[in-house]
Formats: sequence, structure tokens, C-alpha cells
Amino acid sequence: MNSNTLWWTDWDYRDGVVSVRSTGQKLPVKGRFLWVCFNWFVYYLCMEAWRAASFARRGPRVAFTPGRPRPWYFIWPALHAAGGRIVSDPAQADIVVYFEDATSARGHDRPAARLTLNFACTDVTKSRVNSVFEQVFGYPLKIDPRTADGPVVEKSETNGAHDGRIRQAPCEPMEGCVYQRLIDNRIDADRVEDFRCLVVGGKIPFGFLKRRPVDRRFMNFNCEVKLAEYQDWLLPGELEQLEAFAAAMNLDWGALDVLRDRNDGRIYVVDVNKTNIDPPIALPLRDKLSATRRVARMLRQMAGKPI
Repeated sequence: MNSNTLWWTDWDYRDGVVSVRSTGQKLPVKGRFLWVCFNWFVYYLCMEAWRAASFARRGPRVAFTPGRPRPWYFIWPALHAAGGRIVSDPAQADIVVYFEDATSARGHDRPAARLTLNFACTDVTKSRVNSVFEQVFGYPLKIDPRTADGPVVEKSETNGAHDGRIRQAPCEPMEGCVYQRLIDNRIDADRVEDFRCLVVGGKIPFGFLKRRPVDRRFMNFNCEVKLAEYQDWLLPGELEQLEAFAAAMNLDWGALDVLRDRNDGRIYVVDVNKTNIDPPIALPLRDKLSATRRVARMLRQMAGKPI
């Protein structure tokens, strides 16, 4: 992972398309892309103000390995909102985070630090998510497309690819893809809804309720995002199940994407993000700042700093 502090060097521009070097994702420079950039940049200015103020505060010192996060990863603004700073020497850190934006990683030895995060979370493939989900919740998400009947979801193993598509089963599976049941998470004829649960120190404090057009259900495009308390969306017992799932995935920091099927009423974890990019762009700025401050307080508490 590139550790260059000049984060804008992560991007390439050619013929009206911006490319992300680390992932290969291509983003056409159109109206929506420009809106996303402007929306994020306003939040980024607030982050920079927090970062400038952090030099006068005694917040948590955090080291990252093998790379350090860019400003769009949620741990970056949360750390600076906590009055913390990034240090290069794990021996001088209050918290050491295993940070590698990769679906599968080889892992690193856990350093001798007061607190370490995500060092055992090295596999967030869809196959791993499917397997752990069934172990914890007791009902399956995975489907065999050769024996199923009806629509199923086909996805690549890669985390954050947003390449899901609906196929009609029975069908032959494609190499490198996983198959899941199609969750009917529609809230009306035109929109679907999912709940992005933040995981901080293995706990789920709150999340983001995301809604998007049903014809863009697999895309990273939200028409509406709300800051939501977990009890506003989860039923009794589901928080404990989700935290048990995070523990089984060895996820200390990150986010879970959770869908509720309106037919059986059950929840399904369809994705695990250990290097989550949050808060969502469509979330109002006031709620972005509120969410960041709340997680910042948790970081200070985890590091043993006064809140």
C-alpha cells in the first residue's frame, strides 16, 4: 500500500476518466462525480480543521501497518476529531491498526501495543462472509446456482467491487464468483434499503440507513442516507448477533452491510468492510460531523484518554 502522504497521487486522470491506482476503479468525470467531489471536499475541510487542532490536544497516538489510511477512510477523520495523530513507530502508539485495503491479506505479526485492531481480519471475501454468516445466524445466505430455482445474486469475491448482478437459476456458476440469495430489501416499488453498521472496538454504536433506486441496488449510489441508532432498525437480539458475527470475522474496526428481507423478516450480512469509507457522501454534513465526533469519543476511550 502506498504510504505517500500526498494522497492525491493515488489518482490518475485521462480522457475524462479518473482512475484509482490502488483498486483500478474508474470514475467518469460527469455531473454526479463533480457533485460527489464537492460534497466530500466540504467535509474534508472540516477534517483538516480537526487535524490542525489535534496538534494542541493529547489524543490517541495511532500507528498503521503495512500502510496508512487516506482521508476518505473513516478512521482518518475519526482519529483527528479525537485529537489524535498518526505515528510511524508502533512502540510509541496507543493503538496499532492493521490497515491494508485488500480483500485477502497475508497478515502481520501482532505488535506489542496497548491495543491492536484488525490484525486477525485478513479475509473478507464473499465466501468467507457467507460461511461465517451461516455459522453465527443459523440460516444461509449462500446459494448453489445449479440447484436453485429463480433469481439469485452473482458477485465477485472482491470487496467493494459493487459488481453484483441478478441471474436466473438454475445456471452454471462462473469461476471467481459467489452466489447469494436475492434479498428483497425493497421499501416500496422504487427503492431498496440497507443498514451500514459501524464496528468500533468490536461494538456497533450506530449506523447509516441507506436508500437507493431498485434498479441500482448493487451500485454505490445512495439517493438518501440517514444517521440511525441501531435500535431504530434492528430487532431485539439482532445487535448481539451482528457483534458476534464481527467477532467471528475478527473485525475490530470497519462496517457491515446488512439487508432485511421483507418476506421472512430476517437480516443478512452481505458485505464486510475492514477499511471502510464513511460517512456516506449523501449523508447531510451535520450528521457526518456528528457521526465522526461520536466515533472519535470511542477512540479516545479505547486509548484510555479522557473523553
